[in-house]
Amino acid sequence: MNMIPMVDLKGQYEQIKTEINQAIQGVLESTAYINGPEVSQFQAALAQYLNVNHVTTCANGTDALQIAMMALGLKPGDEVITPSFTFVATVEVIALLGLTPVVVDVNPDTFTIDIESFKRAITPKTKAVVPVHLFGQAADMEPIMNIAKEYNLFVIEDNAQALGADYRFSDGTVKKVGSIGHVGATSFFPSKNLGCYGDGGALFTNDSQLAAQIKSVANHGMTVRYYHDHVGVNSRLDTIQAAILNVKLPHLDSYNTKRRQAADYYDSAFANCKYLQTPIRSSLSNHIFHQYTLVLKGVDRKAFQSYLQDEKGIPAPIYYPVPLHMQKAYQDSRYKAGDFPVTEMLCESVISLPMHTELIEKDLKYITESVLSYFSKS
Repeated sequence: MNMIPMVDLKGQYEQIKTEINQAIQGVLESTAYINGPEVSQFQAALAQYLNVNHVTTCANGTDALQIAMMALGLKPGDEVITPSFTFVATVEVIALLGLTPVVVDVNPDTFTIDIESFKRAITPKTKAVVPVHLFGQAADMEPIMNIAKEYNLFVIEDNAQALGADYRFSDGTVKKVGSIGHVGATSFFPSKNLGCYGDGGALFTNDSQLAAQIKSVANHGMTVRYYHDHVGVNSRLDTIQAAILNVKLPHLDSYNTKRRQAADYYDSAFANCKYLQTPIRSSLSNHIFHQYTLVLKGVDRKAFQSYLQDEKGIPAPIYYPVPLHMQKAYQDSRYKAGDFPVTEMLCESVISLPMHTELIEKDLKYITESVLSYFSKS
């Protein structure tokens, strides 16, 4: 039995193999492995794509979140609000910096931060909010920005899963997600919509002073070499990864389009299946489907997952099986099971199907027919 890949990195590479090989070879010949010209070229190209003034690359998406919080001057004890339904990195960096993570529930349709839950969680100690653009769907940024302005909060967009998505404001203005808050952070992990061939990340902002601070924090707290004005970290994107991303960035919009087309196929196939809730696409943004995540209705998820993976060779991972407020490392007396019903429901019922740029109709037909055949027995 041949497994259908969850992400087909090899197939994508084959499409741009010549350009990628030339880009890597150029770095090898220059030997400028750290801070070579390709790094600044990529930063400039990404800034132009996002229509932001400043982009600073770093080692990975988790570092990007940590650097953002350090550059904003958040102090131990400051509260930072973020959804409980997301990858652990979001609260991990809050805890590492001695800040206080405050988790809230998510919207049942978009899986992104619930606006009313966010507003209720604000206290005099709240200094920032980290909305997560989950699975390629934009969080509802207009009310988030309005609330943040009212309460004088920093907005750090976790854009690791939605690079390239647009958000539409009520006045018709359209902006790329990640460019709306005070600072955006992303990841170039290989499976991302824009992925490199190792680890990588970036931060973006329109604030020149904040950009300078970000750059310094990411470089050992230096502004002048060997003069350390504040505590920093060592986090940078290596030149080979930047060269790869320079090749892939011009393809990002087409990659996102292909993902949406695959999602359209899934949506159509599952439209009349009472056991599946397909992803709901917000009218405020163009979902770019980093993941295609279903909500199961009255289905034994473990048995269904085993059927797909073991009998049909279709990967069906669960993002995410445990809410952040119930993770052992982040258990807090403020929270208990039942506090965030939407998050807990999703963790018990979501399952994802293969989603990547190389999915062809034959693959999609096999996946959807396999899924539906399971329910035809019910």
